[in-house]
Amino acid sequence: MLNHDRRYDGRFVYAVSSTHIYCRPSCPSRRPARHRVSFFPSPQQAEAAGFRACLRCQPQSTQGSLPDRRIEQARRYLDDHADETVTLRRLADHVTLSPFHLQRAFQQTLGLSPKAYQDAKRIERFTALLKRGESVTSATYTAGFGSSSRVAERVSGALGMTPSAYRSGGKGVTLRYATALTPVGRALIAGTERGVVSVSLGDSDAELLALLKEAYPHAKLSHDPKRLKRQMQSLLQCLNGNPLSNSISLDVQGTAFQRKVWRALQEIPPGSTRTYREIACEIGQPTAARAVARACATNPIALAIPCHRVVREDGNLAGYRWGLEKKKRLLALEQERQES
Repeated sequence: MLNHDRRYDGRFVYAVSSTHIYCRPSCPSRRPARHRVSFFPSPQQAEAAGFRACLRCQPQSTQGSLPDRRIEQARRYLDDHADETVTLRRLADHVTLSPFHLQRAFQQTLGLSPKAYQDAKRIERFTALLKRGESVTSATYTAGFGSSSRVAERVSGALGMTPSAYRSGGKGVTLRYATALTPVGRALIAGTERGVVSVSLGDSDAELLALLKEAYPHAKLSHDPKRLKRQMQSLLQCLNGNPLSNSISLDVQGTAFQRKVWRALQEIPPGSTRTYREIACEIGQPTAARAVARACATNPIALAIPCHRVVREDGNLAGYRWGLEKKKRLLALEQERQES
């Protein structure tokens, strides 16, 4: 609350006894003295206690506050003008905010600057076009990139391979992989020179290798446990509640929204859980719970991106890409280690 952290909007409200008003955690109003503040899990409970909603941050609105709605308006404008270069000034004029305020608020809400957001959406469209069979040249200009050199600069880093290799299912790319036994079954880790691209869980090495071949049908697969020893050791440490080592790079493909969700998942403490709605609120999009669930389902990096820590609103376990029993076991292991 003191930091005006909008990631917690929707998770609680605070009320001020001197004004009889309640607000979102991110409300820009001046902070009152601590002894005048009380907290409520929801706007309804604050109102039942006799407080009224702040007109400035509109905490009772499911559509978000006025600044939030303007950021959403800016995001939609960028999506509608994807094939154009939209300057910060042009975008700010459209939503009637100053360029400075827009840049800061957009970054806080979406985790990306307007320019980075537009680039990420272009990459998303570009990869979708490649998967549909479009040529690299056609996809380049349809997605809104101005030149082939620009697409090579922007996209190669996001895909972990050249656009032509991605279009051909990894043709010309060498994927090194290794497997190991874990408390939740077999694990497979695979990576390129850029970093780890996949971590999957299963019941057998044959099953895991088949999944890797399905994702990269034309890549050259090389069993190389020695080369991946450090990465595998760091991954197994995640089972002990440790984050993935900062020295291990991830080469993860994903949309701007997926990456934002995956970053939020990595911030959940071991042994703890969050609901899909809570994650949606933390990334500044409280109505996107279903989209959060889809982002969890498409997470390609088990353990290091801990989507097993996300549960349904009622606290029950929802589906897990690598099996509900594995999700249950992972949470039990983390909770046991935290308690001990």
